[in-house]
Amino acid sequence: MQQCDTLILPGWCIPVEPDSQVLTDHAVAIDDGRIVDVLPARTARQTYKPGSVIDRPGHVLIPGLINAHTHAAMTLFRGFADDLPLERWLRERIWPVEKRWVSAEMVRDGTRHAIAEMLLGGTTCFSDQYFFPEIVAETAAAMHVRAMVGTPVINFPTPWANSASDCLARGTDLVHDRYAEHALISSCFAPHSVDTVSDAGFAELRIMADQLDVRVQIHLHESQAEIAASLKSTGLRPLERLSALGLVNSSLLVVHGVHLDAAEISQLSAARVSIAHCPRSNLKLASGIAPIARYVTGGINISLGTDGAASNNALDLFDEMKTAALLAKAIAQDATVVPAALALRMATMGGATALGLADNVGSIEKGKWADLTCVDLQHFRSLPLYDPLSQLVYAAGSQQVCDVWVAGRHLVENAELTQVDRNEVLARTSEWQRRIASRTAEKRNEQQR
Repeated sequence: MQQCDTLILPGWCIPVEPDSQVLTDHAVAIDDGRIVDVLPARTARQTYKPGSVIDRPGHVLIPGLINAHTHAAMTLFRGFADDLPLERWLRERIWPVEKRWVSAEMVRDGTRHAIAEMLLGGTTCFSDQYFFPEIVAETAAAMHVRAMVGTPVINFPTPWANSASDCLARGTDLVHDRYAEHALISSCFAPHSVDTVSDAGFAELRIMADQLDVRVQIHLHESQAEIAASLKSTGLRPLERLSALGLVNSSLLVVHGVHLDAAEISQLSAARVSIAHCPRSNLKLASGIAPIARYVTGGINISLGTDGAASNNALDLFDEMKTAALLAKAIAQDATVVPAALALRMATMGGATALGLADNVGSIEKGKWADLTCVDLQHFRSLPLYDPLSQLVYAAGSQQVCDVWVAGRHLVENAELTQVDRNEVLARTSEWQRRIASRTAEKRNEQQR
């Protein structure tokens, strides 16, 4: 018999590749962090001698979910600025509170909370865009979670850097070079938006991204106000401006992409650009509803992101899958668009493709890293069970996640974190809530005097 570290025996396995396939009574063998076999359970028992056996007969095993866009540390601002339109939310509430509170300590504590939350919800990989990216990378590596860490690029001074050039240099030194060979951490450049980076800043970014062969992600065509402001200041739509600067290519991840016309859809498809669709954040901020069915028909790869908990207010990809599917059907007035299999693909292979990780994660295939999520379908909200794939997307919730592995390491077992002190993380979050709430109350009193 062959040795392996772990043998997982779920009731059902949805590998994502090939599309729509649901395997019954199959096993997944893991060794040295990678998937070494996917085969019938009976054959697996005869073939492998595992170090541990995980028997989950009423559960479905899926690839680990991939959050293609978030701001992890902003979890500490969850609920701080609700029920405001995007521009007011950003300029009147979020930017001022960030100016006061963002620090290496805040980013570390907020990121730890976010990672714990995402793991418990079945997310094994996230793409982050925030200040102190070196702290995000360090925290993700310590917690053994997969992360694409974006270096923020902004022209004006921030708590982390003084200019776009400073951002690029610091990100290269502190993130890219340090983690270039890391198994879990990869890097990209993440300019905030077209109105926060000059043409010169974008030109410098493009040169560095090309030299380092890293990806670029940017909030783009998120709102009509953003497009109007770009037209007023430059005479160009945001995508048109990026294209003129040489940034529209297969390394680009468009975050949100709510308002794209037919020509822009064709341009993104031809350039093999991906979109990070964040439906619940877009709904919360009333930014609009992306016509995802048109994008899919146009050949654009779609991934799913939660955005930050300050605007969502959760880091829950089960909610995003369901919302993305239902919104697409309503906008297209066609119940057949974005079926369950496509929604799951967006949250797995779609994200892996968008982040340039598709050769290693995003599906349950031999040779890929064992980034896996197991979901309990023997639950009131997912019974009776006729179709595991449909129930997973339309009925199941993140609270039904029972096991999570990243590179073969069992990080969630029986719905409990195995390597994170839950109480310690929550205590730090409570301390930040006390600080921020206290200072906010003080400012309010000062203004009223």
